Amino acid sequence: MKTINVVAALIIHDGHIFATQRGYGEWEGYWEFPGGKVEPGETPEDALVREIREELATEIVVDSYVTSIEWDYPVFHLSMQCYLCSVVSGSLTLLEHEASSWLDRNHLHDVKWLPADETIIGKIEELL
Repeated sequence: MKTINVVAALIIHDGHIFATQRGYGEWEGYWEFPGGKVEPGETPEDALVREIREELATEIVVDSYVTSIEWDYPVFHLSMQCYLCSVVSGSLTLLEHEASSWLDRNHLHDVKWLPADETIIGKIEELL
């Protein structure tokens, strides 16, 4: 099974975490933490900065590593590294996603998460 290496930004501000909703593909309508694929030769941190710039027109700084998720989807294995990040500039403008939301601890379960992202909701509750 093919492995896809991705990174996810956990952007927390005032007790809320930023989440995005996919607007395309097999998982359209599901929610996720923004990020994307790590390209050959990139560090995970560099990939995350690039992906957030490309998808959300926002500059971030990667603050710290939080956790890694290993998840088997039907046609590939996902290896996802998750990092706490802070916005440096920009306003998290949606360029590829259907919707976004700042979710507080009490509303984390109100959206339909991608399976891999759902596995870290307990960790997010601790961070909030």
